[in-house]
Amino acid sequence: MKTEVNVNTNMLTWAITRAGYELQTFNDKYPNLRKWLEGDKKPTVRQLEDFSKKVYLPFGFLLLQEPPKEKLPIPFFRTNNTKATTVSINVYDTILLIQQRQDWLRNYLKDNDFEPLTYVGKFRNTNNVSEIVADIRQVLALPENWASNFTTWQEAQDHLVLHIEDKGIITTFNGVVENNGYRKIPVEECRGFVLVDEMAPFMFINNSDYKSAQIFTIVHELAHIWTGHSAGFDFRSLQPANDPVEILCDKIAAEFLVPENTFHIVWSNTPNIKSVARFFKVSEIVIARRALDTNKISRQEFFAFYEEYSNKEFIKKENQGDGGNFYATVRKRLSITFASHINNAVKSGQLLYRDAYKLTSLKGDTFHTFFTQHI
Repeated sequence: MKTEVNVNTNMLTWAITRAGYELQTFNDKYPNLRKWLEGDKKPTVRQLEDFSKKVYLPFGFLLLQEPPKEKLPIPFFRTNNTKATTVSINVYDTILLIQQRQDWLRNYLKDNDFEPLTYVGKFRNTNNVSEIVADIRQVLALPENWASNFTTWQEAQDHLVLHIEDKGIITTFNGVVENNGYRKIPVEECRGFVLVDEMAPFMFINNSDYKSAQIFTIVHELAHIWTGHSAGFDFRSLQPANDPVEILCDKIAAEFLVPENTFHIVWSNTPNIKSVARFFKVSEIVIARRALDTNKISRQEFFAFYEEYSNKEFIKKENQGDGGNFYATVRKRLSITFASHINNAVKSGQLLYRDAYKLTSLKGDTFHTFFTQHI
């Protein structure tokens, strides 16, 4: 006999709305739902479990009498000068996932006598851009002209991430929730977020974003760590929200990537975005932003360039498709530093395989293959 479940119909409608679905659309796809909502029929345990997966919600939540109060755990800034109080379920679940990883890593590092990272929040009470940029460079062991040693901006970005990870900052790239290709994280809603912590700071960069724009997000998030403020942002058209911390972090990122004094000299000799981008080994979109900041081009010129550049990058991304090596993708989604800590914890018996599967969003043979052959 199939076991039926008493469930508050308000919980069902809340779950559907929370997952971002229209109630009528969901009704059309799942005829049983209408009968549940009208009280003509009760769901079985199996049906409710299936429903919970479709709305990305733990089964037990559906048995509550009223929805739990879910609060966005970090400030989330919008370029249109608003601070969001809610985000889509895919962004929300990703923030919670990274928080879970951070909580575990913080405790693991403390248990193994790691020291707090002294640079985290070091400049919480100052807005001196030059001083903060100099300290970031010093900690990362990168001179002002570090990028000039590389042939392309992509090589420079990869080198930068290696130095960031080497200093204990977990840097993750993903464009979906965990490894679920159906749960995409829209760039226009979330370019990235950063969870500041003195033991285990985490940076998340939306890997669906144009590769050429990601480096600015990376350094913007570094600035958040040095100033001690967790946050998320959509960073539309590479423009910060009208918030003092966001504006400060934006200035820090610009100065770190393209020092203003050198930029003035290079631009005066060759006032061309492509040429200056080649000199600094950053993407053209970053140079365009710097040109805007320093009044070399107008806002109208910048946005026209941004739209044209974005269209080209979109076409390039479409032509590339979604292929690639799965395990190479996992390395970026987890961060090699975080994966190494997980691997060491499992080997030393400090972490059960069951918990490691949950923390990495991998399991079974996939987990084994990744940790034996790809880190």
